[in-house]
Amino acid sequence: MNSKAGSTFGSDGATDSSAARRNSKKPKYSKFTQQELPACKPLLTPGIVISTFALIGIIFIPIGLASLSASEHVVELVDRYDADCVPQHLRDDKLAFIQNSQTNKTCTRRLIVPKQMSSPIQVYYQLDNFYQNHRRYVKSRSDKQLKSKSSERETKTCEPEGTTGDGLAIVPCGLIAWSLFNDTYSFSANSKSLQVNKKDIAWQSDKKHKFGSDVYPKNFQSGGLIGGASLNASIPLSEQEDLIVWMRTAALPTFRKLYGRIEVDLEANEEITVVIQNNYNTYSFGGKKKLVLSTTSWIGGKNNFLGVAYLTVGGLCLFLAMGFILLYVFKPRTLGDPSYLSWNRNAAGYSN
Repeated sequence: MNSKAGSTFGSDGATDSSAARRNSKKPKYSKFTQQELPACKPLLTPGIVISTFALIGIIFIPIGLASLSASEHVVELVDRYDADCVPQHLRDDKLAFIQNSQTNKTCTRRLIVPKQMSSPIQVYYQLDNFYQNHRRYVKSRSDKQLKSKSSERETKTCEPEGTTGDGLAIVPCGLIAWSLFNDTYSFSANSKSLQVNKKDIAWQSDKKHKFGSDVYPKNFQSGGLIGGASLNASIPLSEQEDLIVWMRTAALPTFRKLYGRIEVDLEANEEITVVIQNNYNTYSFGGKKKLVLSTTSWIGGKNNFLGVAYLTVGGLCLFLAMGFILLYVFKPRTLGDPSYLSWNRNAAGYSN
């Protein structure tokens, strides 16, 4: 009788113990959780260190030279026009000029092509001192509204440009859309008009996934204070590429955005006539406006930073490799015995 009771007690105790282990919050033992998986632990011998630095230098320096060469072959024409496009008698009060709807905002500029520019020629507008990265400005949009017609009333994040005075939803809402750039450019050379292709200037991912084909502008720029360009209410947002480009906000206060492309070659010393509608107000915050014509290369536009960075890192690595070689030749040091390393004495990676 006692033996049966003892057997039963032992069985119940084992059952309770196994149940306790199952309900325990401690993780099961594994080599992964205990960091005992096999690992690569190279010995940094002088040969390995010198070879690594030399290899980095040999790879980086040609890349840097190629990047600089490509950047030097980019032809860029930059023209700042915000100050010169204000009539002489109104330059003491530029803000009054830009805010007066009765003044003529047409401005004609003549540009000389410095070198031959092969098509396609990218046309950008550049703004300085414009903080598109301001926290309140960046948040003043409704991604749900931009994407779907059913979310037209989703304007809580768009204040103060969420609804009209009558409570009707503004589409697209928010300060980013409201401040859409509205200067326009028309080009001609040798009395012939140069067409600007404004198709495919926005990212395809933005057009397909962020702006709906069933969402149309509504009540946009209908208030008392107009921020920038208006939108065609008969064209869906997914096809309004100027808006899509503008709403991909810039990280820095000086930025360029693509306006279009000129798809003919321009010869060196050729005179380009640009008729500008100087509508956008940068005078209230001390901003600058520039028109940029640029060719491109395999690294994009004109930018020496990438090439200089590669050359700097590559040159520094070669310098260190040469320094280590001289140090190893004139002041060599005896290497330690790797058998004393902890991972050679203990497979788990811990010293005894």
